[in-house]
Formats: sequence, structure tokens, C-alpha cells
Amino acid sequence: MIQAAIFGFGNIGSGVATVLEENAGQIAKAVPGGIHVKYILDIREFPDSPFADRIVHDIDVILSDPEIKVVCETMGGKEPAFTFSKRALEKGISVCSSNKELVEAFGPQLLETAAAHGCSYLFEASVGGGIPLLTPLLQNLAQEDIQSVTGILNGTTNYILTKMERYGADYGQVLKEAQELGYAERNPAADVEGHDTGRKISILSSLISGKTVKFDDIHTEGITKITPADFVRAKAKGYSIKLLGVSRKCSAPDAPAGIRMEVMTAPFLVPEGHPLHSVSDVFNGVLVHGNMVDDVMFYGRGAGKLPTGSAVVADMILAAKSIGHTVPIQWEAEVLETAASSDCTNAFFVRMHAADAAKVHAAFGDCIDQVWSDETDAEFVFVTKPVKEGVFFDCLQRSGEALSVIRML
Repeated sequence: MIQAAIFGFGNIGSGVATVLEENAGQIAKAVPGGIHVKYILDIREFPDSPFADRIVHDIDVILSDPEIKVVCETMGGKEPAFTFSKRALEKGISVCSSNKELVEAFGPQLLETAAAHGCSYLFEASVGGGIPLLTPLLQNLAQEDIQSVTGILNGTTNYILTKMERYGADYGQVLKEAQELGYAERNPAADVEGHDTGRKISILSSLISGKTVKFDDIHTEGITKITPADFVRAKAKGYSIKLLGVSRKCSAPDAPAGIRMEVMTAPFLVPEGHPLHSVSDVFNGVLVHGNMVDDVMFYGRGAGKLPTGSAVVADMILAAKSIGHTVPIQWEAEVLETAASSDCTNAFFVRMHAADAAKVHAAFGDCIDQVWSDETDAEFVFVTKPVKEGVFFDCLQRSGEALSVIRML
């Protein structure tokens, strides 16, 4: 039997404990004797929990126990999660994390610490919740040159956009409903402003490049400006609107390896027939394109107590089966320079006042691909050909005030 500990007994930490308890028989098939939670570290007491007798408040109780071989870090935030994780790794104790903020900020450092002390740092649950994503990406697709990763990586925003599309509701109304149902936090900024998705696409970009792609270097937009009118126009042409994390390799002769990463988080129009078009409600979907395997789609619950807890336990099983050596993950601390957003290439959907149509034609010229409105319409709606974003926004500045601008996948 492997003795383990949980750092942080919130929603995900309690989910980990539940998965380990209720699926003990299944886990024992993979790890002889199973995995037993000996300690749970938290500043609070949980007198009504079946795990109340395992609560401790001092991390040294855990780190000084030679029986502890694996811990899961489900605390959230950077501190004290970083300090606690590093101390555990320095003791040769493998750490399995669901903490995307910590992984994005300190992933390479913690991986290096794990390798130096013969243990593992694993973080499957930090991206995609319960979806098996990072392990297949690193192992089953290790032979691939991954060309792009495109994903719906935040269930809260996908739920909001789905409701807006289905019922014609406005953003504020659906956000309130999402908060009442527990899908959105009281302060929803991390989700709706795109920061959560941005951190996740940062981690994915780092893993497919082997270098570090910093969240702070990623162009990030949220969903707060999306309106019911945008959905009406999009649906009429067979499109849905999704908040996406997009990471793609593009040729760049001036770059050291001849390629440059284009990485961003923003709303996109997604056409019918695309694998991400039908991903709705709180579900996540991630499309990975390899140079040999072509497209591979991952779909499932991207958040939640038990789905995310299940992903953490999957890492704990892998760590338990790998005691004595390090599960290798290539992620160097060297920061990879990504393309400026102005140099990224995208097509755009644009809504303008009808009175500005002549200025739009004069500014954009051949960059206009299709006009989606007619002469009787109060708006001038058009989509562009793929164009560098710097060129697009320069043309837009000369066209008048846009009612809406959304990229197209």
C-alpha cells in the first residue's frame, strides 16, 4: 500500500479523497495494496467529514513521515502551494497538482527539483479537468510534431456562451444564472476575462514546444463584449461562438528554429462541421493536430470535484508505479519568444454601422471575403480573408467604430 497526503481539502482535494475511497478496489488493480490517504493538510477543521481524523495543520507532520510517497496539491494559487510542493519534492515525495496557476508559473522549476531528487511532478488535472489530455500528449503523441492545439478550456465561459446562443439571453443575465448554479465564482474575472483559458493554453504551448510560453506574453481576451446580436449573425451562417485557447506553429525564417509560436486566447466563430462547434455547456474540447496523425480530439468535463479529482488520482497512480525514478516531462525554463498579436494571422467577423460601409470598402479593399448583410440592413456585416492582425486593426481604425469584432476559426 502507498501512503499519500492531500494538500488542501477544498472542492478538488475532497474529490481526490472521494475517488481514492470509493474506487479503492479499482485503484488496487493498478497499485498493489492501493493508495491510502494518511494525512490531509488544511488550516480548517472538518468535523463532519469522514476524513476528519486525518486533518493536520503542520506540513512537517507529513514531510517527516517516511511512509509518505505521494502527495496531491489541490490548494490553488502560487503560495504556499509552491513552497509546500518544492519541500515535498526535495524529500523525494512525488507531487501531483491540479493547480494551473502554480504549474504555469513554476512548472519547469518544480520538474527540475523532482528530477534532482528521484521523484515526479505531475499535473494532468491542471488542464482539461477530468479529460485525459497531458499524458496522451506527452506519451501517446510523443512521436508527433504537434502543429497546433485549439481548445475550449473553460467550462464556465462555454456554459455562458451556450445559453446566450440557445436562448438569446444577454451576457449579464446568463452570468448571474451561472453564479447561482455554482458554475461561476462570485468574482468571475479569471474565467470571463480569459485568464483561466490563457494559463491552460500557456501550459499546453510549453509542453508542445518543450520551452516556456509565459501567460503574460499571451494576447488574452474574454467574453464580456459578446452580444446576442453576434449570435444571431453567426448562427445565420452556421457558426457558433466559443472562447478558445489557440496555439500554433508558423513558419518564420528569422526565428532560430525557423518557426514561431502564435498563441492567444479570444472568442472565435467556429463553423459547423468543426469538432469544437458542438462542444456545449460546461464541457471542454481540445483539438490537437500532429504532422503525421492529423487531428486528435479530446472531449469531456473540464472541471468539477469528481472529474478533476479523478485526473489527480490518475497522476497519483502513475507516481506510485514510478517510485524510485522520475516520470520524464520535457519543459525547459528557457522562455520561448512568441509572435506579437499584430503578427498573428486570422480572419475576422465584423459588425459596423451601415453608414460606414463605404469607408470599410475603401479601407479593407480585397481583404473583405464576404458581406453578410444587405442594403436594407441597419448594419454592415462582413468577414475578412486571413490577414495579419496588425493590418486588420489598421484598416479597422480607418473604417469607423465597430459594433463587434470576433476572430474566425
